[in-house]
Amino acid sequence: MRRIGIWIAVGGLLLATAACGGGDGGESASGTPEAKSLAVGFVAEPANLDFTSTEGAAIPQALLVNVYEGLVKLDQAGEIVPLLAEKWEVSDDRKTYTFTLRENVKFSSGAPFTADDVVFSLDRVKSDWKLKIKSQLDVVDKVEKKDDSTAVVTLKQPSNGFLYSMATRLGAMFSRTGVSDLAGKPVGTGPYVLGSWRRGDSIELDANPSYWGTKPPLSSITLKYFKDATAMNNALLTGGIDVISSVQAPESLQQFADPGRFEVIEGTTNGEVVLSMNNGRPPFDDKKVRQAVRHAIDHKALLDTAWAGRGELIGSMVPPTDPWYEDRTGDYPYDPAKAKQLLGGKTYDVKMRIPNLPYAVASAQVVKSQLAQVGITAEIEPLEFPARWLDQVFTKGDYDLSIINHVEPRDMGIFADKSYYFGYDNPEFGKLLASADQGTEQEQADDLKQAAKLLSDDAAADWLFLFPNLIVAKKGVTGLPKNAISESFDFTALAKQ
Repeated sequence: MRRIGIWIAVGGLLLATAACGGGDGGESASGTPEAKSLAVGFVAEPANLDFTSTEGAAIPQALLVNVYEGLVKLDQAGEIVPLLAEKWEVSDDRKTYTFTLRENVKFSSGAPFTADDVVFSLDRVKSDWKLKIKSQLDVVDKVEKKDDSTAVVTLKQPSNGFLYSMATRLGAMFSRTGVSDLAGKPVGTGPYVLGSWRRGDSIELDANPSYWGTKPPLSSITLKYFKDATAMNNALLTGGIDVISSVQAPESLQQFADPGRFEVIEGTTNGEVVLSMNNGRPPFDDKKVRQAVRHAIDHKALLDTAWAGRGELIGSMVPPTDPWYEDRTGDYPYDPAKAKQLLGGKTYDVKMRIPNLPYAVASAQVVKSQLAQVGITAEIEPLEFPARWLDQVFTKGDYDLSIINHVEPRDMGIFADKSYYFGYDNPEFGKLLASADQGTEQEQADDLKQAAKLLSDDAAADWLFLFPNLIVAKKGVTGLPKNAISESFDFTALAKQ
């Protein structure tokens, strides 16, 4: 699966003792400074810790950049910047990338990081990864070690997407001796290491004492998982946590209006909240029925009702932060009469199988109501997320409609795979993506604009809104990311005054 959701599944119980929440620091009885800790609330607990074989965003959200690092990463502006590679050079034919690695970098196991690990990690994407997104690195022809501090990647053809993919989980560097238990014992080069994992409750990340770069300001960060938005809000109000990573009840923000106690951060994400339509079976194998759905939905009313107006209407699988974004919200204006015309007087009963996540549940109620007005009766079936939704909808494709937040950056390419759960099959779309990847910067933008328009014309799905990045923190917490531009919730700059 290509990036699915800021996936906010439920799973935790609030501990009676907020062991992770109140670590404000200070001085011990001996007068020495105490280490500072911080607790961040989430509602999407990982099923395990192996993001090479397990779908969903919860694992890279916790571990990417924090525990595992790549040669490059995305900064807050979405630009590719050095990480484990201090620099890189690209050949004139755009097919060879020579990475110069930082020196004296070690994995948390104590093993040195060298070009051998780069070769091992990238070769392993093809041989061992289980996720469909690994196909993004099919463009790689070979990876070679020039010397301990130099790795050379040769591509089969020029690729505009290669380096960007290296900034995602696909580019994570693994130790040759550290992959025996990826599900339970991650071994990375990052500023944090896994401290403990209380399943159903919390994950603790501890500062890596041998980290090669700037040491993190905090000695530990605890990711606490909650069953619902109210429980997470109450934990922040009562001091059980320091940060809400993603507000799940925007209408509740008034509780945190006191600037003396709290700070609210609002930015953007790559997360397209998609109304998925199963193109592979009736009735949504009929383009006119899919187009009718798009005309039947009043997107502004949905955003206002389901998510308190927070977020942005986009009309496509491209967020405004991408260079090839075009506002496609006018492609299918709200027009119930047009929707009925496209349906030709027919009525349909369909199953809307959704994850039991706040944004999906709230949006589904609005979609159900609006579709009923044009003759489509949708039965909502919430599925436990991630396990049941991933199995029934994503893997088996047993659904008519669904709603999920696709959070991976630049993920329009998921529609090129007809076996993906959308069931969308248009060879012209794949040709446009291939042309975009190999062309000039301008050709890339032009081709991807055409690809987004084709998806919209075909009504391959409906794009309800762009998910906002809404964070609430106690006053004095600094370094929080305004924009969620990658799969990771980057803890590396977090500090507590």
